[in-house]
Amino acid sequence: MSEYIHKSHNVSVLMYHFVCPAKYRRVVIDDEVDQVIRETCEEIEKRYEIKFIEVGTDKDHVHFLIQSVPTYSPQKIIQRVKSIIAKEVFAKCPQVKKKLWGGEFWTDGYYVATVGEHGNEAVISKYVREQGQEKEYKKLYQSALEPKQLSLWDYM
Repeated sequence: MSEYIHKSHNVSVLMYHFVCPAKYRRVVIDDEVDQVIRETCEEIEKRYEIKFIEVGTDKDHVHFLIQSVPTYSPQKIIQRVKSIIAKEVFAKCPQVKKKLWGGEFWTDGYYVATVGEHGNEAVISKYVREQGQEKEYKKLYQSALEPKQLSLWDYM
């Protein structure tokens, strides 16, 4: 679940849903790549003000539900995430580099949408979990925070 991020001059809850396809939509995401993506996301959380609420994979693309701070634009967030994950995948899974002859793991583009705090987070999380074919989808990571206090909006 998301949480309020308190800074010296602001409090925010900014969440984004990103979809990042592998280069050429190649089927390169297997169990080994899943593990590398998961571990890398956990390390990114430690180093940057980027929190992965949920990460899910299909065989040719990855869904990220990310919370961050206002000083990071969506473009800056996904650029950082994609570059670090690509370096780690190529370093730890050399067979992937052979399938992607251009030396790039991701396509240049991506999909991004903002996620509202009241209601949409659960809907997007459910979508990320159920997208693609269920037998191929793998939930790699989900934030394990305590549920936040309910608000008046939860009852409307």
